[in-house]
Amino acid sequence: MSFTRTVENFTCEHCGYAVAGNGYTNHCPKCLYSKHVDIHPGDRKATCGGLMKPIGVENKGGDYVLVQECVVCGFKKRNKVVKEDDFDKVLAVSSRANSQGK
Repeated sequence: MSFTRTVENFTCEHCGYAVAGNGYTNHCPKCLYSKHVDIHPGDRKATCGGLMKPIGVENKGGDYVLVQECVVCGFKKRNKVVKEDDFDKVLAVSSRANSQGK
């Protein structure tokens, strides 16, 4: 399945921040939440629509990867942390996940 680039601005349903999308934006840079709208990146075919809560951070080859879990159906996905993301929030998610043993 190939990636479908979709440029969309959105208002974060978790914190209310107005996010300017660039076609690769898939989560709020302020609170790191997203919405469960894709089956495959960019396809907008998921019917769940639940919020994707940040639950962990992984380090893959020097890049940080945000782990999110849907609060409705439990679906998990990973997304690269980008320079626009609030790195203090990234560290807080990582710290919280490590203290919970994830």
